[in-house]
Amino acid sequence: MFVTVSGPAGVGKSTTAAALADRLSYEHISGGDIFRTVADERGLTALELNRRAEEDDAIDRALDRRQLTIAEERDDVVLESRLAGWMAGEYADLRIWLDAPLSVRVARIADREEKSIDVAREETEARAASEAQRYQEYYDIDIADRSIYDLSLSTARWGPDAIVDVLAKACTAYDPEADEGQVNVAVDFER
Repeated sequence: MFVTVSGPAGVGKSTTAAALADRLSYEHISGGDIFRTVADERGLTALELNRRAEEDDAIDRALDRRQLTIAEERDDVVLESRLAGWMAGEYADLRIWLDAPLSVRVARIADREEKSIDVAREETEARAASEAQRYQEYYDIDIADRSIYDLSLSTARWGPDAIVDVLAKACTAYDPEADEGQVNVAVDFER
């Protein structure tokens, strides 16, 4: 089974996806880790790399192609990134969207990155706007469109263990024969 976990910054995608992969004995692949590694390799912060990506679409397209390649070549994977549900295309068996109010996400980011709430909010909003613009421009993806997701869950309402319990139950209850009405998406990387 190929599971995608998507959502905005600070929602707990990485923590949740890693725990879910562990619970299912699947491989966990983090798009955020890949993005941060590329930023570090270039001596940039994630926000700085986002800004560069606004000027150079090759940055996003290369990262996004990696996700599609993973989806094509592997199974028993939890792929986590903002666009994982879109990038995995027809290979995704179960697409999950995690969300939480901006105030909750900003507090988590500020705590994780040891910065003020104001700085975390400014960076989070700037990053979200930058990414939304690029997704629309590059792939005609409206990141606010949740219609491709099989399950949407607020991480503000439950603790990490309860969230993983819900998602693991969804994965084990998944029925590949009951995919009538499932939305299959295909992203054109050359658009």
